[in-house]
Amino acid sequence: MARSALLNVMVQAAVKAGKSLTRDFGEVQNLQVSVKGPGDFVSQADFKAEKIVHDELMKARPTYGFLGEEGGEEKGTDGAHRWIVDPLDGTTNFLHGIPQFATSIALERNGEIVAGVIFNPATDELFTAEKGGGAFLNDRRLRVAARRVLSDCVIGCGVPHLGRGNHGKFLVELRHVMGEVAGVRRMGAAALDLAYVAAGRLDGFWEAELHPWDMAAGLILIKEAGGFASDMKGGQNMFETKTVVAGNELIQKALLEVSNRPVPSR
Repeated sequence: MARSALLNVMVQAAVKAGKSLTRDFGEVQNLQVSVKGPGDFVSQADFKAEKIVHDELMKARPTYGFLGEEGGEEKGTDGAHRWIVDPLDGTTNFLHGIPQFATSIALERNGEIVAGVIFNPATDELFTAEKGGGAFLNDRRLRVAARRVLSDCVIGCGVPHLGRGNHGKFLVELRHVMGEVAGVRRMGAAALDLAYVAAGRLDGFWEAELHPWDMAAGLILIKEAGGFASDMKGGQNMFETKTVVAGNELIQKALLEVSNRPVPSR
């Protein structure tokens, strides 16, 4: 597959960060871990990976803005472009030795995501997408799954944990969804979950309390793989509402409806 110069820069940054993460993953028990909040851990590996990605991207495009999970936002002089980066999505998985984590990089141009890269170094899976150019896993073209009814579908989600999210609201959503589908999965890395929707591994996905770096790259992957995504109100304000519902055209609409059903009367 042919890649633009910008996408090549993003791939190189993700792969370089991935090499660092792979080394630290092998030494996961020896990592220095600090606590950001209840149940939300950050490791030295996370900071190292973000520095690698930041340095690689800014070396190539020094005028672009940068929004990273760990380092916050830097305004660029360019004004039109911004990198959106999660250096280690799935930090808790990483720290527990579970090989379900990734580096996620997206490029935003005038408020629109135009390119995305998600790389899991543990499985050597590289998901890439560019506006109008399709979505790929390594060099294989991706399409969202073609299932037409929820009862045939496996749906991914995020589950709120200690100190995070609205537990009661999620339990209502889960009650509705689990009664309509073939299976529900919670794998602990939203960027990869969205990539899995693009790859047809998951038929759909919904989650609340996400940040732009959790979903930016995944959103363009899904779009370029023929899928659809919205916020949980059915709009396109995913970053503002911190919510996402994704799937193919039919499943996305059905999942949106089911996940928004009101609290049962009994």
